[in-house]
Amino acid sequence: MRFVTFRAASGEAVAGIIRGEQVVDLSHPSCAALLSGTSPSLPTFIEQGLAEWSARLANAHFDEDTIRPLKGLSLLAPLPRPGKIVGAAYNFTDALAERNMAPPSEPVTFVRLGSTVIGPGEPILVPPDVGQVGYEAELAVVIGRRAIAVKSEKAMDFIAGYTIHNDVSGSGLIKQDLGNFVRGKNLPASAPLGPWLLTPDEISDPYRVGIRLDIDGRLLQDGSTANMLFNIAELIAYISRSMPLEPGDVIATGTPSGVAGMHTPAAWLTPGSTVNIELEGLGRLSNPILAGAPFLEH
Repeated sequence: MRFVTFRAASGEAVAGIIRGEQVVDLSHPSCAALLSGTSPSLPTFIEQGLAEWSARLANAHFDEDTIRPLKGLSLLAPLPRPGKIVGAAYNFTDALAERNMAPPSEPVTFVRLGSTVIGPGEPILVPPDVGQVGYEAELAVVIGRRAIAVKSEKAMDFIAGYTIHNDVSGSGLIKQDLGNFVRGKNLPASAPLGPWLLTPDEISDPYRVGIRLDIDGRLLQDGSTANMLFNIAELIAYISRSMPLEPGDVIATGTPSGVAGMHTPAAWLTPGSTVNIELEGLGRLSNPILAGAPFLEH
């Protein structure tokens, strides 16, 4: 099932499910009995168990008044404010080869604040005082239940769904900070997520997902999740040994070759352009680039 979060006429962020080119508006009053008092919110569905909600909604009858065209809806990030995003760096073999880097012996991870998330069509903000801001097209995994010290053979059972993530990064800051990711991975409005959340049954093989990114039609990344160094189960197991993973947390699984600094000329993000990401089976995530406020001023 495909879940979306969109802006209702009231201004509230509400959940819906996609059926073809239409969306069932779960905030419609006629859905109240089906939801049994539960808020029509994707984070709430995940907290309560997205698989159970998917089964209930799959068999439900919806009045015609609940159906809205997908085109024209103001889609938000499926999870507008996740608790945290845990990213995996240096996790694609083709990207490591491109940089002539030796593979790390264990996952290299960092934490991104949920407040950096933006949705489809929302602008990525590039601060004028941060140089070398780049893109990273990624498959994102959304955690469905609390995970602590999970074993890799059980890890896939903790997944609520998948979506697209653009891990916009202040590469210049990361270099300046001698490889520390904190500042460079937490620029405001730097984590596009969406356009929807797919439950695991919608993806036949998460290790055969094509990843493509272009800026204004210039193809810059063209890879596949087949080139992950540490797979999704290994990432969940590793991260859950270092910190609790809560329902609605996101794991960004890394990016293939073709990052901005590897192109000639370099493809750093500049205001006025648009970044487009397509993941096979997961849709298309597009975001314009605008100039943001200074980041380093206090």
